Amino acid sequence: MSKIDPNLYGISTNSVRAGQHRSSESENSEPIFLTSSFTFENAAEAAAKFAGDEQGNIYSRFTNPTVSTFEERLAAMEGAERCVATSSGMSAILSTCMALLKAGDHIVSSASIFGTTVNLFGKILPKFGLQTSFVDLTDYQAWEDAIRPETRLLFLETPTNPLTEIADIQRLADLAHSHDCLLVVDNCFCTPILQRPIEFGADIVIHSATKYLDGQGRCVGGAVLGAESLLGKEVFGFLRTAGPSMSPFNAWVFLKGLETLGLRMREHCRNAGLIAEWLIQQEGVAKVFYPGLQSHPQHELAKSQQSGFGGVVSFELEGGRKAAWSLIDATQLFSITANLGDAKTTITHPATTTHGRISDEERQSAGINGGLIRLSVGLEETDDIKGDLQQALAKALK
Repeated sequence: MSKIDPNLYGISTNSVRAGQHRSSESENSEPIFLTSSFTFENAAEAAAKFAGDEQGNIYSRFTNPTVSTFEERLAAMEGAERCVATSSGMSAILSTCMALLKAGDHIVSSASIFGTTVNLFGKILPKFGLQTSFVDLTDYQAWEDAIRPETRLLFLETPTNPLTEIADIQRLADLAHSHDCLLVVDNCFCTPILQRPIEFGADIVIHSATKYLDGQGRCVGGAVLGAESLLGKEVFGFLRTAGPSMSPFNAWVFLKGLETLGLRMREHCRNAGLIAEWLIQQEGVAKVFYPGLQSHPQHELAKSQQSGFGGVVSFELEGGRKAAWSLIDATQLFSITANLGDAKTTITHPATTTHGRISDEERQSAGINGGLIRLSVGLEETDDIKGDLQQALAKALK
């Protein structure tokens, strides 16, 4: 059976159906093609496929039917022409930079990004002649002032990790394009269910499929999405040669995750909103960060470009790191892990985990202090989540 036309259907239908090409076995569930290579009828066919004159699978480092199904499905959901699947979210960012930039080029990035991305931009890419300037996410004049003649790419997360700050995607897209730059948006926290950055002018969307796209903490993977003209030759060409490839098994797991993504994201948003509202009432909680709260500085902006506020809630405890660690250690229900987007509620201390390898100055610039705790609110009963937080808070604030 040929694939469906995703333009005819809504995002929930595409999350279940898009990209599937049934084999001669007429399977209902997508198969896993666990093969390193593919055979050819003759030498002429092999030559034609290697030369790109004929379409078809060659070698699973860069062509595999299960991975292609995942790519087509996620592209349909994001409203993108093309998706290139990668081995991790970080390899998606690396592939984008290495494929589209050259020595001497310059990046302007939000300072409020994942700690490993800070290290990639600040320590690894300079070895290859790429420089990055970091700016306050919501200081749009700072973005403009940081752009140089050699700037080629603007990079951001929205919402940010872990403070859930929101950027005006359209405004930054207009700024980027006025300087002949690309706008790259990490959409990990929202997924295409809650936000589609391409609709607001973004050129490239990045995903860590490890998070909500999987949804159960099983596999590691990433994706780059955008126009065929950007991804088809350059990003895919980098993956074909350098090999940061997604495995077929992981792609199959992510496909199963995409089928329930809409249902899960709505429940994550509902639960996170209830927990955020509860937290702001608790003694010893100095501040709560969640876009769904009216007190969030970009609440109205989040409403205008997202269909939901996401599943991540961060909060600051009075008492700094000591209190934060005590609360984390006192929880009984939560998983103490730096991963997020899981059906299980996870809890972490960003200053010493996800952002632990960046400098104190960089942490301060990103607004991450010792009292900050990040919750990725899962799918448990909210009364149970509150109960575990309540008993942990009581112990931490003794």
